[in-house]
Amino acid sequence: MTNFSLLTGWVAKMMPTDYIGFTFFIGCMAMMAASAFFFLSLSQFDKKWRTSVLVSGLITFIAAVHYFYMRDYWSAFGESPTFFRYVDWVLTVPLMCLEFYLILKVAGAKTSLLWKMIGYSLVMLITGYFGEAVDPGNAAMWGLVSGLAYFIIVYEIWLGEASKLAKAAGGSVLEAHKILCWFVLVGWAIYPLGYMLGTEGWYTSMLGKGNVDVAYNIADAINKIGFGLVIYNLAVKSSKD
Repeated sequence: MTNFSLLTGWVAKMMPTDYIGFTFFIGCMAMMAASAFFFLSLSQFDKKWRTSVLVSGLITFIAAVHYFYMRDYWSAFGESPTFFRYVDWVLTVPLMCLEFYLILKVAGAKTSLLWKMIGYSLVMLITGYFGEAVDPGNAAMWGLVSGLAYFIIVYEIWLGEASKLAKAAGGSVLEAHKILCWFVLVGWAIYPLGYMLGTEGWYTSMLGKGNVDVAYNIADAINKIGFGLVIYNLAVKSSKD
């Protein structure tokens, strides 16, 4: 059996037909390139926007590192790297919630909003991990809790306190907030769908089962890089005002 500890120093040969491994590789390269872009652009913005762009770079950098390990794991075992994926999400998703807080500070957002959104995101991720890896026999129950936390986040940014702050800020901030909201509503929806495809529950008869790593990888790249580009565009517009 391959020693897992050796994976950090080993890159397996990727077969031409390994489309899942290919998306892991492309995802890693795309997010590393995005990180370089965000980090190198910091000096052109006003100080009040540099933290937001820096966080965008951190999100894609953390994801790029994890995708490097996930690609090796997939090459070695031919299994979905669930552990690495959730470690990536538990670091990057709260940072994406932080982005909402940072752009809404101009409208008076308080840290209570930040911690509330981070708390919901951690509940969503931890219960999702329990359902997929720790207690798959009760995947439907864990998935329900995870899904509720997701919809609370959706409510918060579309109709709750975050939405009211965005309307108060107006202009470029409101425009950026709306785009980020769509990323969460549409882009993040692939994750609960993938959860249901990858676990057993009442939904299996309707959706079936299958490997969703390709969808996860593409969605991750679009969501994380897209989030960053929205923040970058907001910083560019606001720095010119």
